[in-house]
Amino acid sequence: MDELERMKRWRLILGAESNERFASMNGAQGFGLSEEQRLMDQALAAIYNRSESGGFGSGRGAGSGPSNPKVSRWLGDVRTLFEKDLVTVIQADAMERCGLRQLLFEPELLENIEPDISLASTILMLKDQIPKRSKESVRAFIAKIVEEINRLLEADIRRAVTSAVNRRMHSPIPSAAAMDYPLTIRRNLKNYNPDLGTIVPEHFYFFDRTTTAASKQWTVILDVDQSGSMGESVIYSSIMSCILASMASIRTYIVAFDTNIVDLTEKCEEPIDLLFGFQLGGGTNIERSVAYCQKFVENPSKTLFFLITDLEEGGNRAALLHRLKELKESGVTVVCLLAIADGGKPYYDAQMAERVSRLAIPCFACNPQMLPALLERAFRGQDLEAFRKDFEKRKK
Repeated sequence: MDELERMKRWRLILGAESNERFASMNGAQGFGLSEEQRLMDQALAAIYNRSESGGFGSGRGAGSGPSNPKVSRWLGDVRTLFEKDLVTVIQADAMERCGLRQLLFEPELLENIEPDISLASTILMLKDQIPKRSKESVRAFIAKIVEEINRLLEADIRRAVTSAVNRRMHSPIPSAAAMDYPLTIRRNLKNYNPDLGTIVPEHFYFFDRTTTAASKQWTVILDVDQSGSMGESVIYSSIMSCILASMASIRTYIVAFDTNIVDLTEKCEEPIDLLFGFQLGGGTNIERSVAYCQKFVENPSKTLFFLITDLEEGGNRAALLHRLKELKESGVTVVCLLAIADGGKPYYDAQMAERVSRLAIPCFACNPQMLPALLERAFRGQDLEAFRKDFEKRKK
């Protein structure tokens, strides 16, 4: 990057008030922003320099009318001019600085906002305030987030669970109805006959249909804190729940709690409905929720219990630790997934996490990409504490 281009970037950062200083600098003859940079300057001035005429509504916020085409155009410009990571930062600043939160549920704006998980969690917190005219737009916006995360996680979660749970899923007994076509083709690719234009299999692979009912022995319980700090974690937990619930080999339960408990298991078929079942905000009574979830444990050695929380217990901390110890000693695999916020930063009560860890219960401030590997090791009964330590080491 040459010196002139560097100066132009600093001019964009410092705003229009720095024009004279840059123009007076030696070597700045001919200094001026390109057309694209002028558009960037106007878009940034709208939120970072409210005295400029390019702002929203004469510097007094975005207003509260039924629509705002100027804001809608601004959102479109921002998405066109800046990279995606910057767009989410600029949008978040606009919400705080310019009162755009008031317009968040305008259909025209939601169509132009870049999908962002932090913004999605904000919408979920405000979902009871969504006007009727915007409900479909809000659902469509949340659906974009769900689709993006689902694309990131689904294939890996299915592979991890299938490889761990169905290790003996094939049978030597031939059955056309139980043919495992993908595996049969993959293992016989070397037997492709160019003259016939087809694969001539040497060996066929069949699913063991007798294990279908037996494989339903695994139970996964997700106990999800829905206090105000849990927005991003709730979204990831909901999508993971729906993926697991769609798999025949897993019985999945999902419970949401603050000071009250809501069983959301019946909503696991549809992630959007599940997300809107959460009521973000309120206090926290983790112990009461863990007690509720204990009733789902039928075969402890085949049960995974995920407590997804910031561990900011508002109830009885000693009783919570006792409940977790009971689950662990009964043979249940217990994992504490700590809250994440701001794109993956951990947020939790460190003292309580330490006390939970002393029960030999691993506490992960785990980014979503690690969930498939964590699930696979949990189903295989592998050492999760070693996995946690390795994960922490790699983070450093």
